[in-house]
Amino acid sequence: MTFFAEVDRFLSGIEKVAWQLRSLSEELGLRGERAARLSQTSWMLVKLIADYRSFAIYSAFLPDDKLRDVETRLHARNARRFARTAAAQRGAFLKVGQLLSARPDLLPASWIDALRPLQDDAPAEPFAAVRAVVEASLGGALDTVFARFDETPLAAASIGQVHRACTRDGREVAVKVRRPGVGELVEHDLALLEVAVEAMRSMLPPADHATIIAEVQARVRGELDYAAEARAMTEMADRFAATAGVRVPRPVPELCSDEVLTAEYVEGERLPEALAQATPERRDAILGTLLEVYLRQLLELGRFQADPHPGNFLVAPDGALVLLDFGCTCTLSDEDRGHYRGLVRAFVGGDGDAAAAHLEALGFRTRSGRPDTLHAFAAALLDSFRRAAAEGRFEWPTRERLLATARALAEQTVADPVERIPPSFVMIGRVFGTLGGLFGHHRPRLDWARVLPYLV
Repeated sequence: MTFFAEVDRFLSGIEKVAWQLRSLSEELGLRGERAARLSQTSWMLVKLIADYRSFAIYSAFLPDDKLRDVETRLHARNARRFARTAAAQRGAFLKVGQLLSARPDLLPASWIDALRPLQDDAPAEPFAAVRAVVEASLGGALDTVFARFDETPLAAASIGQVHRACTRDGREVAVKVRRPGVGELVEHDLALLEVAVEAMRSMLPPADHATIIAEVQARVRGELDYAAEARAMTEMADRFAATAGVRVPRPVPELCSDEVLTAEYVEGERLPEALAQATPERRDAILGTLLEVYLRQLLELGRFQADPHPGNFLVAPDGALVLLDFGCTCTLSDEDRGHYRGLVRAFVGGDGDAAAAHLEALGFRTRSGRPDTLHAFAAALLDSFRRAAAEGRFEWPTRERLLATARALAEQTVADPVERIPPSFVMIGRVFGTLGGLFGHHRPRLDWARVLPYLV
């Protein structure tokens, strides 16, 4: 294709994206502030897409020794654009940024670095707006529903914020309130994400982008339903009721709705602060409990909290690990749970044929149909467990070994991309990615005896 033909294709692509964004605004009937919000976000995406598509043209004229540097700066520049807009727009767009910040399999490293700060607390909603949501949703004046309701939130996130309160019968509770109007913003934010990923597809690492985006969209929509979250929270509280050292706050059903979730208040310190102040032995015990909780959820219960951000855990004064925020909860079928458990066993036991069979049954597919790339992915996730089983002790890999594994995985992925992944693995990948960073930073000495029962 000639240079001028490439330029023509580039301009046609930008025109198409701009048309899609205009059509989206018209379909949603946005006016005033919300139309302006969409316009600002759309303009950021048009600039981002134009940057990537123009790079696709001029990169052909760059020498190899300059290409990588220019591409790195391109990713960093556009990642900052996206992160600034996500932080400013909040709502579902911020939630999408938070989800993507834990997906190094989908985005380049510079994107992950730029999006990671979005995991911090979002700006708080004005209390008058919070009061209006609570009163409309629970059907009564705030001071008739609660004996006390603190105006300053304990935490603020992209979709809701949490306030401490006291019920009329004297129970201390935490009340999560959905941000007013956020539900109306979700659909066009998610549609914008789809347009952006489609436009940037050629610049992203090879992956099953369609499945990843569809699952992200489903999970963001699911986080709007606080009634469903209350049910998931109750189930988890029941499941872990008899587990020493683990606590899940119980919802107060009569004070819950689609927009308000009230649960017992549990005193505790946020996990990052608790780990920073703990002795090495105490830190190892806390992280060992966290790993055990997730292995049990994934491989035994088949239902897991899929947002393991450190801010979603507390350490209670008695040392118990407190699990919070079940808005993003995923369920595995019994068949899939069995295959994931079988996959772990196969890698711990070094049985490559069995691992390939489980991966195939779960729905993983490579471009060639061969399992080599799938083996590389699974080995990257499970190699430490395999070594522990062989050596009788768990040791975190060195930085050199991690870099070598990452390079080998990247080379294998380019040579034979994974073209299809099961939807269940999208959020499992998020769990592994987020917890992997936490565990890799602290490098705890794990009690192998606590972990082994879930792997054999």
